[in-house]
Amino acid sequence: MKRLLMLGGSMQQIPAIKQAKKMGHYVITCDYLPDNPGHQYSDEFYNVSTTDLEGVLALAKRLKIDGIIAYASDPAAPTAAYVSEKLGLPGNPYKSVKSLTEKDLFREFLKENGFNTPEACGYCTYEEAISDIQRFHFPIMVKPVDSSGSKGVVKVYEKDGVKAAVEEALSYSRGKRFIIEEFIEKKGYQISGDGFSVDGKLVFTSYGNELYSGKGTREYVALGEFWPSLLTVEQKRKVDDELQRLITALGMKTSAYNIEVILDKDDVPYILELGPRNGGSYIPQLIQYATGVDLIDYTIKGALGESCEELKMTPTIGVWSNYMILSKQTGIFKELYFDEKFKKNNLLDVYCTAKVGEEVFAYQNTTHSLGTILFKADTVQEMIEITGNIENYYQVVVE
Repeated sequence: MKRLLMLGGSMQQIPAIKQAKKMGHYVITCDYLPDNPGHQYSDEFYNVSTTDLEGVLALAKRLKIDGIIAYASDPAAPTAAYVSEKLGLPGNPYKSVKSLTEKDLFREFLKENGFNTPEACGYCTYEEAISDIQRFHFPIMVKPVDSSGSKGVVKVYEKDGVKAAVEEALSYSRGKRFIIEEFIEKKGYQISGDGFSVDGKLVFTSYGNELYSGKGTREYVALGEFWPSLLTVEQKRKVDDELQRLITALGMKTSAYNIEVILDKDDVPYILELGPRNGGSYIPQLIQYATGVDLIDYTIKGALGESCEELKMTPTIGVWSNYMILSKQTGIFKELYFDEKFKKNNLLDVYCTAKVGEEVFAYQNTTHSLGTILFKADTVQEMIEITGNIENYYQVVVE
């Protein structure tokens, strides 16, 4: 029985914890939240923060683990890489993972290695940024360097809006740093999905179409995705090739990735994110519906040094979506309502974290997410209609 340390025990991490147990492994979880629901499914839990490099390393040494995973967690990914590197366990280079999880370092790496990337620079204070603002053409994006899920991300159209955007970005940054980058006009949907490399070779990608900013939410806030990707064969090849080039440049090994890419008007790919971990919002579960491929299984095998050679590119069959459970207003959660026809014909899974009587907040970023729903449609056209009018199919009822 192999001993697997899993960083985090949130609801989103339960599928990975359960899968590892199902595969016959001894599963240990740790984070700073003892009440997280995932810990009830592990064999042991330790109250150590997933971002505490030395604390987790000491724990891993003491427990004599065989592998470590940061499933669906950007903040924990550097810790997993650090521990695996120190202990000689399967994993990715710590320096590379750190670059992938800190946006200013990532943009610098892209620029230095000849990748397409917008004009960008990292700062610690508003004063630093505003004194350098002339280098950018508006609109710009202001982002914390170390957050995910649209947290603290603001599109700014003029100089007067920079200060408020910086203050918001810093409020979501653990390292108290932010990045400013020029906005790129994309062609079609933003490309979103997960991938997997084996010994540095990108062997699997599954892409969907990112959904942003519905009615009642601010601009450029992630709402979900739908599959299949609307990319042409040639466009997908370009994206895959650019990702492979990046994976090679970083020296990545056997790993899951969460991927965000856009194509500009000339079909030039810009890699926005290559998260060195499985996607959140139940993307691996959605990909399993769409392709039959269980990326959690390969993530666990890879972390334990087991073979993943059978994994290969697999087409999407059917039309699928993950969508945030969100409230349009702040109030006390009463119920999650679904249209009966949608519930019967389309709805697959409901992962709701809100409890009756709890306060919920109007959705501004994924901090305010109440979970995720997975659903299907018969055609892409039907899916576009549903996701474009989602309030007709489900509602968060508050009082």
